[in-house]
Amino acid sequence: MRIRPRRLAVAAVALLAAAATLPAATAAERAGREDRPSHGGLSAVIRYTEYGIPHIVAHGWADLGFGTGWAQAADQVCVLADGFVTVRGERSRYFGADAAPDASLSSASGNLASDLYFRGVRQAGTVEKLLAQPAPAGPSRAAKELMRGYAAGYNAWLRQHRITDPACAGAAWVRPVTTLDVAARGHALAVLGGQGRAVDGITAARPPASAATSGAAVPDVRAAARAARGLFPAHDSGMGSNAVAFGGVTTANGRGLLLGNPHYPWQGGRRFWQSQQTIPGRLNVAGASLLGSPTVSIGHNAQVAWSHTVATGVPLSLHQLTLDPADPTVYLVDGKPERMTRRTVTVAVKDGAPVTRTQWWTRHGPVVNALGRTLPLPWTTTTAYALHDPNAANLRGSDTALGLSTARDTDDMLDALRRTQGLPWVNTIAADSAGHTLFTQSQVVPRITDDLARRCSTALGKATYPSSGLAVLDGSRGDCALGRDRDAVQAGVFGPARMPTLKDAPYAENSNNSAWLANADRPLTGYERVFGDFGTPRSMRTRGAIEDVAAMAGHGRLTVRDLQRQQFANRVPAGDLTAADAARACAALPGGTATSSTGVAVDVREACDVLAAWDRTVDTGSRGALLFDRFWRKLTAAVPADRLWRVPFSPADPVRTPHTLNTAAPGFATALADAVAELRAAGVELDAPLGRHQFVVRDGRRVPVHGGTESLGVWNKIEPVWKPAQGGYAEVTTGSSYIQAVGWDGSRCPVARTLLSYSQSSNPDSPHHADQTRLYADERWVASRFCEKDILSSPALRVVRVRER
Repeated sequence: MRIRPRRLAVAAVALLAAAATLPAATAAERAGREDRPSHGGLSAVIRYTEYGIPHIVAHGWADLGFGTGWAQAADQVCVLADGFVTVRGERSRYFGADAAPDASLSSASGNLASDLYFRGVRQAGTVEKLLAQPAPAGPSRAAKELMRGYAAGYNAWLRQHRITDPACAGAAWVRPVTTLDVAARGHALAVLGGQGRAVDGITAARPPASAATSGAAVPDVRAAARAARGLFPAHDSGMGSNAVAFGGVTTANGRGLLLGNPHYPWQGGRRFWQSQQTIPGRLNVAGASLLGSPTVSIGHNAQVAWSHTVATGVPLSLHQLTLDPADPTVYLVDGKPERMTRRTVTVAVKDGAPVTRTQWWTRHGPVVNALGRTLPLPWTTTTAYALHDPNAANLRGSDTALGLSTARDTDDMLDALRRTQGLPWVNTIAADSAGHTLFTQSQVVPRITDDLARRCSTALGKATYPSSGLAVLDGSRGDCALGRDRDAVQAGVFGPARMPTLKDAPYAENSNNSAWLANADRPLTGYERVFGDFGTPRSMRTRGAIEDVAAMAGHGRLTVRDLQRQQFANRVPAGDLTAADAARACAALPGGTATSSTGVAVDVREACDVLAAWDRTVDTGSRGALLFDRFWRKLTAAVPADRLWRVPFSPADPVRTPHTLNTAAPGFATALADAVAELRAAGVELDAPLGRHQFVVRDGRRVPVHGGTESLGVWNKIEPVWKPAQGGYAEVTTGSSYIQAVGWDGSRCPVARTLLSYSQSSNPDSPHHADQTRLYADERWVASRFCEKDILSSPALRVVRVRER
């Protein structure tokens, strides 16, 4: 059933009026405390419910942005301020040139490289030009008003409050921001997989002074192919995500279901933040936003729910330039010279002289001397490499988010994606109240067709493109330009008709492998290599996820409660495949000993029994999970994938192969001995409950953490930090973050359960610094308060009317 816009408008406008005039006594009894700054320009009403979740109501886009900026600042002012320092290129000024940023907005290894890049972007007017472009190529008026309002709300909170977070209290770098700062942060997120991946290579690239100083020769193609596979793997092993949509044919009531489980950083500027945003009659959406964003990134409204997963599409291409022998800053296209553009940037440095560097830009983008630390791209007297990032012209992400937030069904969502084309590096998985499902890799990637790669790849590109999807094209040929699809909003990218898309499957799932097995019974093929591969081995997490969701779909009659069970089942697919074999091989070791990598004989007899008795989960109470985890990490690091299994991968059976652990592989016994010796040296019992040694410390107390690392294949993925001196895994870098299980029951209110694993606020003095983290530890959920009756009945309700002063 759809909410009638007129009825919603009347109710919300009445609520705004009521909140503005609520008597003090009623506020104290009904809403706890009411804060009413004096009148001004922009304003919003924020209703806080349990766990500090704000429900923001406003009359227009700028007011909604204002309320969002205010509420985000209240929870995350230090993290936000740190990010604004980054996009203004001022990290070296405040924190020193040699310190490192938190990697949330680029791959820069140090503050100086970060500043040189972002100051260069600011100096070139890149974001201002994108803001000035009319939609759909540029952001809509609504998106720009949201940005303007967000900056005003953030600034108003700064003016009207004293910062208590010790991370930035009294810091000179916490300053008011502009609309440009907000837009620049969005732009930084857009280029994260392209220019943002190559910041060190962009800012360090220098032309050779002479032939004698031209540097290294052409990269070794085999080494480059290996490096490219590491940079652009077949699945994301760092952040990642899971999401599944179930169609009406699988559910108890014929309506859709969605479970979203993004795996994002637990600290820093790429955290999610939870809210509900309402403009009566125009927008009513709940979910999570990436910090600094004025829109909901992942969430649901009354009729649809969606999540994103990091996609395998390669969002950049390289162009190998043929240089003028007389001048390495001039390159040739069809024999005609083109001079590179100099971008000279000066960065202020704390306690030191300003630093000035020159960057070099071409028709394709910046010259780079490397991609990451493993793929050198030397600039010689004859050759240089330019990086093309189509998302450098993409400031459409907010419009895509608004389109998804206001959709009424999955067809509307697909239309919004086609119209706005703003997602730089994620897939979209969605379900709706009518029982439809959607998977689509509607991602902005360079228009590299397989035919173009065949015609135009250099020797380097012929090695990197098949192995990873990274194209290296001949930049000296005009006929190797990327071209334009008729349905694309910008040149040089694929139009929506070319995107891998699956509609109305009984289930649609992604765990960061390519689109191929979004549904194992309806595989997607035929897309260009730049989007990802197919017919190749899947990650352990993808295999486990498909096994789980296919079984759920086959069982049928699914409800939101089934989604909740799947999220915290904590099954270890790698354990199901190998633990029994490992235990038997362990028990067969002569004398019950194995030799460690240091040559020491280790008694492993106890480990054999622990592995055999382990329940194959990573619940906090699981005994043997920690031993298997440490053993499996060491084994997979030492034994190549093609020697790990007795039964190899088969494209005809991609979910169940490879299988059967090769316990005869050199390294098996060594990995077991090393794991046992490591735990004993750390004072950890081999059968200790996982939660005793996998935890985070919040408010001075340990909070046990369940879940497991990527290679284990656990749906509830977490990447913990091994600190044996502190008792085991003593922090989490990335993992399950904003989790949502959403369905519909025929009423006007969606049935939604959510959880923000690391809680709303980074401020240790906030009551919402660790409250949801404790819920996560106990596998408990928050019942979403989406409808007015649910918000107003919250026992924690606190109403705040915020205004500019």
